[in-house]
Parts: sequence; C-alpha cells; structure tokens
Amino acid sequence: MANDQHYHYWRTLLWSQWCFTPPEPTASWANRTVIVTGANVGLGREAARYFAGLGAAKVILTARNMEAGEKAKASIEQTTKCGTGVVECWNLDLCDYDSVKFFAARCEQLPRLDCLLLNAGVSKYRFYMPTAAFDELQITTNVISTFLLAMLLLPKLKNTARKYKTQPHLTIVTSELHHQTTIPERKAVKKGKHTSLLNALNDPKTASRSGRYPVSKLLQVLLLRELTSTLATKGYPVIINCVNPGFCHSSLTRDFQAIAYIGKIAMRARSTKVGSRALVHASCAGPESHGQYLSNCKIALVGNFVRTDEGRHVQKQIWDEVVGRLKGIQPDVMEGI
Repeated sequence: MANDQHYHYWRTLLWSQWCFTPPEPTASWANRTVIVTGANVGLGREAARYFAGLGAAKVILTARNMEAGEKAKASIEQTTKCGTGVVECWNLDLCDYDSVKFFAARCEQLPRLDCLLLNAGVSKYRFYMPTAAFDELQITTNVISTFLLAMLLLPKLKNTARKYKTQPHLTIVTSELHHQTTIPERKAVKKGKHTSLLNALNDPKTASRSGRYPVSKLLQVLLLRELTSTLATKGYPVIINCVNPGFCHSSLTRDFQAIAYIGKIAMRARSTKVGSRALVHASCAGPESHGQYLSNCKIALVGNFVRTDEGRHVQKQIWDEVVGRLKGIQPDVMEGI
C-alpha cells in the first residue's frame, strides 16, 4: 500500500509540474471583498494581484512585516491600475493568538467578506516554540492560528452570504506533501509517552523536524474535512475547501536552500504567479468543491492515509484536540459557525 501511495504521488507530481499549467483566471471579482493572509510575498501576493486586477472592490493583504506589506500593496496598485483604496495592508502575526483575535475583531468593520484565502504558512527545520502561543511554530502558524482565524471569520462570511445573496469562500492553502506523511508523532501517543497528539507534536524529543511541514499540511486536510462534515451537509452558505498550488518557487524553502534549489530545477517549479492561479481558482470554485481538496484546478484525491480507518480516527482525534485548544484561546470560538 505504501509503495502504491508513493507511486501515485510521484506520478501525479511529475505530470503536474511538467504537463499542466494552471490557466489564467478570468472571472470577475467586482464588488467583492477578499482577505489574503501572508500576502506580502510569493503566492499570496500574486493571488492578491489577480483579485485586484479582476476588479475586486477591496483586497486586504495581511503581513507581519508591514514595510514588506506596503511594498506589495504598491506593486499591486502599480501593475493592476486598480486605483487607491482598493488594496489595504493589515497587520497579522499568526504566531500570536492575540494578534489573530484583534485582526478578526477588526474585520467586523467590513461591510462584507466574500473570500478568506488562508495562505500564510511557515516551513522550518529547527524546532521553535513562539512566546505568544502554546504550540510549536509550524503547528501554531499552519494549523492552530489558521483555524482560529477561520472559525472567527466564518460568521462574517455567513452574514455576507445572507445579506448579499452570494456564496463566499473560505480556502486554505495546503500542499501535495500531505500525501507523504502519516504523522510519525502518533507513535509517541500509542506508546504512552504522551496523552495527546498535540503534546507529541510540541515535544522536541518526539517531534519529527524534517517532516513537520508535511504533517502540518496533512492536519489542515484532516481538520477541513472534519469541519465540513460537522456543518450542514446541504446548503451551507460558505464554500470551504483547500488547495494545492503545486511545487513553486517560494520563500517557504529558505531553510532548505541547497535541497530546494535542486528540487526546483528537477521538478520544474512553477513561478509564484502561475502557482497563485490555483489559489484564485479554488477561491471561486463551485459548491461541488465544498469540503474538497483541489489540485491542478480540479477536485483531486486526498492522500491515502486520509482515506484509511486510521486516518479517519486521527481526523476526529485531532479535531477534538484542536477545538479544545481554540476554545482555550477564545471560549466562544465555535459559536455562530
């Protein structure tokens, strides 16, 4: 089974990188408000550029580094000729739960929110615990804070749907690398070293450093699937999906520069502009994409582990743990979703 999984992964990856190019998005974004997290560089910036160029009324970029965010804003305004007032840069630090809560509260002033594109993420080799969070850096940024913001803004997306008779999107940027892990930290829980998966992920003695990024991406897929399964099965007003942009030139690989450079050449890495097209596509995909994983601008098969009985068990387990963590950060976080 493992060999079949690896064969499917590499066959799909090679075809994606060498034989498929995401098409230019053309659908109008007129009158819509979009938030793109991690939009000061890379895929997020290029997706925001498309949104602005396609007529969005408001495109909000988030960044920890406001100077870099303002540069991205100026670049988008210059290339799209969208005019002043369309693009804004708001501060957001996903390593700080208070920053996430403050950002979500600020979003309440928006007349509407049509798309929340959760693109921000980190990939680090070193184990690091942020001072303003409870979890390891990649788990904090890619998982906990990402879903904290999603839960806090889902009511805003639902209100937009009701008020404007539209169907907003909540899209999480994940990765095909979720195919490549089964969460090795589960062994520590099975052996009784830890009572929860989050504790195992937060222990440098049991955490897999090199495999941490794929694990965080698998957790995103599992949590999104469990989230959508707990919501109304038919007619939910917000389309919630996740998207793989493909292997792209990205600042995410700066901690693995030598390996990443070789990989980018061998795998024909997509430019951030080309990769961002997949993000824009997912952000306006139809209701059939609700609860789904998208790759190459279509619904794709999730990793083999996700589809196993063990994967479904871990999905419920990590959902309960993460919801517990979110309620510890914001007690009413699940109300109104």
